[in-house]
Parts: sequence; structure tokens; C-alpha cells
Amino acid sequence: MLRSLFRVIAMSNKVIIIDRNPPQLDEIVIDATNHVVGRLASVVAKWALEGRRIIVVNAERAVVTGDFNMVLNWYKTRISEWLTHYNPEKAGPKIPRKPDRILRRIIRGMLPRKELRGKQAYKRIKVFMGVPPQYMNVDKVIIKGALLSIRPGAKYVTLEELWSHIEPIQYEAWKKAKDAWEARLKRAQGKGDKA
Repeated sequence: MLRSLFRVIAMSNKVIIIDRNPPQLDEIVIDATNHVVGRLASVVAKWALEGRRIIVVNAERAVVTGDFNMVLNWYKTRISEWLTHYNPEKAGPKIPRKPDRILRRIIRGMLPRKELRGKQAYKRIKVFMGVPPQYMNVDKVIIKGALLSIRPGAKYVTLEELWSHIEPIQYEAWKKAKDAWEARLKRAQGKGDKA
């Protein structure tokens, strides 16, 4: 009974809530809001290996569990390990800083990326910050098993908060552009309602 309850389509929000079994669609659009990054990445990697095209939107709202300072210090340490004095741009692995790239890298870690099927699966995955216009009116999938279970005192960090402390200048520029885009959308919707 509980499984059938979570396989409902809420048409007003255009959201499909599912357990771990993928919907029978060629292209699956997943809303990453309040999804735990590792759990979401494992489901996305599995579905991509099965041959489905996966689009993840709102990557900045995905969540890393743990204390904010612990997560931030761990990530800053990971970034600074590979910096060198001679040319930091050419040294070591490139550690992603933007939320969409962080999530894509985590998904890549769950794929056999050196094998042909892993490479093909990785090419079928797209990750976006926000919702691109072509996916605005598409039904979005929420994975029940990957959602953050909110308990009193639970500690977690969104990828957006993490990025705002790692690269504040780039974050502020993105935030301004996002706010301008949302204001433009509201104005366009307001004109559409009056007509």
C-alpha cells in the first residue's frame, strides 16, 4: 500500500514521487531539491547504466549531510591538497567547485567510467543549476529513497551554501544573474495573465 501511495502523480506540481524503480520514460528529469547527494548519485548512475537519459535540475539544492564546518573544511582541504607553486592551473586533478559539477563528479565516481558502458552512461547524464527553460513544463521525478529525512537537530549543507563559501565572487555573480532571470520570468507571467 505504501509503495502505491508514493507512485502518485501530483499534476498541480508536475512531480512524480517514486521509490527506486525508474519510470518507463526515455528521458527522466530529476529535481535534486532536498535529495542527499550520494543517494541521488547512486540511483542516477544505476539508471544511466540501464540506458536511460537522465537530466538533474536544481543541483544547487542537493544536500550533503553532516556539520557545516566539517563539510566545508573537508572540501577546502581537498581543493588545497593539489595546489602547487609552479602552475596551479595545470597541477593535479581538477576539483569542481560549482554545485552542478560537484554532483556530476560524484555521479562519475559511481560509474565504471573507464569501460565503454560507463563512458556511454556518463554521456547520457546532464546536471543543471536551476531549471533550464526546456525543462520547465516537464514532469519532474523525486526519488523517495534519496530524500533527506529531516529530524530535529539534523545537520546538513546544500551544495549552494558550500559553493558560496568556496568561491564567493563567482557565487554572487551567479546569484545576481539568477535573480534577474526570475524577475524577468515573473514580469512575463504577469503580462500573460493580463492578456
